Amino acid sequence: MTKLTINGIKIEVAEGTTILEAAKAAKMSIPTLCHHPDLPATAACGICVVKVKGRGNLVRSCASPVEEGMEVTTHDPEIVRVRRTILELILSSHPNECLTCLRNESCELQTLAAEFGIKEESFPPLISDHPLDDSTRSIVLDPRKCIKCGRCITVCQVKQNVWALSFLDRGIDTRISPAGDIKLSESPCIRCGQCSAHCPVGAITEYDQTGEVWEALSDPATYCVAQIAPSIRVSIGEAFGYEPGTNVSGQVYDALRRMGFDAVFDTNFGADVTIMEEATEFAERFKNAPETLPLITTCCPAWVDFMEKFHSEMIPYFSSCKSPQSILGVLAKTYYAGQRQLDPARIFMVSIMPCTAKKYEIHRHRTMFASGRQDVDVSITSRELIRMIRQSGLEFSGLDCLTAADSPLGEYSGAGTIFGATGGVMEAALRSAYYFVSGRDLTDPVIPAARGIEGVKEGEIAIDGKPVRFAVAHGLANVEKVLEKITAARERGEEPPYHFVEVMACPGGCIGGGGQAWKVDDSIRECRAAGLLKDDAIRECRASYKNPSIEKLYRDFLGEPLGEKARQLLHTTYRPRTRYRR
Repeated sequence: MTKLTINGIKIEVAEGTTILEAAKAAKMSIPTLCHHPDLPATAACGICVVKVKGRGNLVRSCASPVEEGMEVTTHDPEIVRVRRTILELILSSHPNECLTCLRNESCELQTLAAEFGIKEESFPPLISDHPLDDSTRSIVLDPRKCIKCGRCITVCQVKQNVWALSFLDRGIDTRISPAGDIKLSESPCIRCGQCSAHCPVGAITEYDQTGEVWEALSDPATYCVAQIAPSIRVSIGEAFGYEPGTNVSGQVYDALRRMGFDAVFDTNFGADVTIMEEATEFAERFKNAPETLPLITTCCPAWVDFMEKFHSEMIPYFSSCKSPQSILGVLAKTYYAGQRQLDPARIFMVSIMPCTAKKYEIHRHRTMFASGRQDVDVSITSRELIRMIRQSGLEFSGLDCLTAADSPLGEYSGAGTIFGATGGVMEAALRSAYYFVSGRDLTDPVIPAARGIEGVKEGEIAIDGKPVRFAVAHGLANVEKVLEKITAARERGEEPPYHFVEVMACPGGCIGGGGQAWKVDDSIRECRAAGLLKDDAIRECRASYKNPSIEKLYRDFLGEPLGEKARQLLHTTYRPRTRYRR
């Protein structure tokens, strides 16, 4: 422990703590722009400067560890003046477009400018004219709004190991761009959206498609249906004053109906179907073809994009099962349309996802048109839905919290709901795989080794006396560690270290997706995960194969898991893509 004084108050913190963290522990707030708790400090912006007694220069608190006996001043007239000048310089090269920016009222630069009372320009404006890049149709890069904090680059290179973004040019001309100054769609970008989730301003945002949804809702000839992802129910409430992790699924169902949707489904049902196919796939390999293991999950489209670009040698190990979003889309335009005697051409499917890569997934391959047309017409993020709810004038706290999704594509098991958190797919799959292999129910559906927010989790369960080793990885830099172990064992001719692997591109899984609310850290991710686990714990049905609506779906429509019809509608394929060097 280290003792120091901050603003005359003596405190004690762990050795290695930064001045910024120590001040926060002492209930003192130091302003920041480049700092994010997910990322290593870069000290790029200089807003967090403080005074340390005995030092002649101001110290950047986000990157400066505390020292024994240190005396720190976080605020005085000189420090405030320096911070204000830094803000004014940043604003001089930032477009004054707050009213038309997606980050209006959620922009960290805007908030600081208001806090410092900046009402006029103090320096001549130097706004760049670099064009907007929306080529991925998932995320939008506007270099004019970049404040050069480096968060997007750090998360892309360090956390995701993708290296799609970098700084180009020098000095006042510095800007973010894919290396080589190419379009994002031509770069290694996997559309995960973590750059947008960590950007403090409007330089990187989701590709907004709310206009397309409103247009469909206003067309009386269109039958609009919606589906909400597992993680949405425990994250979207934060925008309306609820604590992180609060389950607001009922309010979301009600909001969508009031906005004009003809039917509201739950992607958790699609997750249950995914498990039926994926767990059956694992059971078949485990019993009859162990040399084809490990089986690697594929419900994360950013991970699929990453694998096709960087690790196409892993394609034989990939599950061919589609994601829950895609499965619910095709079932809405086949199974549901048949039940309700609807013309599938009239159905307009909107998915609300925590993920920007889902915008790419809905047209990534011809199998995403298995119903005879595009199975999911538009995928919007939780941020887009929040804006639509506000535009609708709905008082969220007054919405019906007890309303349910529409049957039959809205009834789900506890296994379906935990899909939204890292480890949830693995736990859900093992609950069913245990039954498919042994013919018996897993005694305790909780698999502790799959839970938590560690970057890589490993565990083992026994099925009929045989060990099933599994790994769970989230954040693609962590995924690389798992792939390295698999590759090394294969090269040595050894048995694979795992039989089953779950991968999620985003830290925390979908609860930390690139389309979720900004300024998310591990404490919020833990609360959201706890909300999903609570929903699972209170469910009478906690395994996908026990969901009565799933049983009926297979009995009346699909036939057997991995059967001919299931393969036609619910499965996809993968292809090697351009190899990228990092």
